Order: sequence, then structure tokens, then C-alpha cells
Amino acid sequence: MEQILEQLPIVLKSLNIGFLQTLKLFFVTLIGAFPLGLIIAFGSMSHFKPLSYFSKILVWVIRGTPLMIQLLIIYYFPGLVLHNPIWGGGETGRFCAASVSFILNYACYFSEIYRGGIQGVPIGQEEAGLVLGMTKGQIFFKITLLQMIKRIVPPMSNEIITLVKDTSLARIIALQEIIWAGQAFMKGSQGISGAIWPLFFTAIYYLICNGILTLFLGWLEKKLDYFK
Repeated sequence: MEQILEQLPIVLKSLNIGFLQTLKLFFVTLIGAFPLGLIIAFGSMSHFKPLSYFSKILVWVIRGTPLMIQLLIIYYFPGLVLHNPIWGGGETGRFCAASVSFILNYACYFSEIYRGGIQGVPIGQEEAGLVLGMTKGQIFFKITLLQMIKRIVPPMSNEIITLVKDTSLARIIALQEIIWAGQAFMKGSQGISGAIWPLFFTAIYYLICNGILTLFLGWLEKKLDYFK
């Protein structure tokens, strides 16, 4: 016990650095995936068949394959196959590759949620807007969007919480997120080796983060309860 207390400051410092990397990947993914998912959803619903087919095939491929495979392909394919290692070998390159993988993956999942939310709004409301002389853009932003947001918050909340945990997959390309930091003390890091207890602390980080997100998303869902 005394040894653990002595090692605790070293472990927490390392876990804090790893958790900042985890949070950075989480927020970058959300910032990129939210708008890209909406674009893909519009592509899937487009009357222009080539665009619609392309969007649907992209979503099918991304949703039908593991995120870990996508990470490995996006990170290693340019260097091993195209002989153009665009990501480089440093932490920045690994983070960029992970960000691209996560944004593309979650954008495809978000696109299906967006599509369901948009198509769930009664068509009669769009027709009423057209009768009143509103443009399709005005109908979307003033009628459809607000109702869509209310409908998509519960499924989107599940995806966001899943994203927090999925960031741990980035360690497959050696991105030094929080689990990488915790596991390093098993193999030997900063004078500590054979220690499994830091991994239990990583679980606490995830629990606290997801607890805060759950409270926030629950509050947001109640705030958007105006359509009931």
C-alpha cells in the first residue's frame, strides 16, 4: 500500500496527459462528425442517384466493418501501399490519422440518425410550409431542424457516450491515450513495472467523464421537450 501511495503522483500525472489526448480526440471527432454526418445524410436522401448510391454504399461499408480495421487501414495504407507516409511516425501524425478515422466512422453513424430524424417529421408540415410560400431552406431550418434535433438527441446521446470509450481503440496505432498510459506501467514506465492497478484508475476517468456527459445530455433532452 505504501508503495502505491508513493507511485500514485507519477501514475496520475501520466494518466492526466493520456486523458487530455483522449478528450482532444473526442472533441475533434464531434466537431468533424456532426456536420459531415448531416452532409452524408443529405447525400443519402438526394434525388441525384449517383450521389445517393455513393453515400449509402459509404455508410454500409463504414458501419459494416470494425473501427479498428479502419484505423489500421487509414494509418498504414498510404505508407505501405502508396509509398507516401502522409501521417509520419510521430504522435501528431498518429493523432491526425485517428481523427480522420473517427470522424468518418461516426459521421456515417450520425448520418443514419439524422436521416431518421428528418424523415420522421410529418411530410404534411413541409407541404404546409410550401403553401405558405416558404422556401425549402426556410422549411428545413424553421420547421424540420428543430423537430429533428428533439428526435435525435436520445440515439445521438448513446453514440456520444460510446465514442468516449471507443477512443481507446486509437492505441492500436500507438496513440498514447489514457489506456496506453495506464498499460505502460504493466510493461515498465517511469521506474514502475508489473503494476496493474493504474488500469483501475483509467476506468474511474471513463466513469466520471461518461457520468458528466449523461447528466448533460439528460438535461438537454428535457430542455428540448417542447414538442410533447
